[in-house]
Amino acid sequence: MMAETFTPWSGLLGGLLIGLAATLLLALNGKIAGISGILSALVAPPGAESLWKYAFLLGLVGGPLVYAQVMGAPAALDLQTGGPGLVVAGLLVGFGTRLGSGCTSGHGICGLARLSPRSLVATITFMATAFATVFVLRHLV
Repeated sequence: MMAETFTPWSGLLGGLLIGLAATLLLALNGKIAGISGILSALVAPPGAESLWKYAFLLGLVGGPLVYAQVMGAPAALDLQTGGPGLVVAGLLVGFGTRLGSGCTSGHGICGLARLSPRSLVATITFMATAFATVFVLRHLV
């Protein structure tokens, strides 16, 4: 994303929708919107909890499709790596999710909203690691 083309409105709207979805899921279903836990429905045997998990995941996939229909084109995406890089990144994210007992959405959005000390530490760790990674890749490599 270039600073010249940045507009905060889509980010603001997206953030509001994520917050609304997380709030509604907790208020109406008593469940936390941690994507790693919800995604486990795809690999676990179907059970009573599966239906809402599949619906939530369908909304995650369907959101960009609705955006593309409304805006007339898909959101611009500029990948800086190929397939092998994406596979390595996905494996590292999966490993980190298991190591951190949850993903960035679970800790950063839902955990912080519930004032969870564990989520605060996890989110600080995620952000510090991200800052350090960007610094190393942009300035040292």
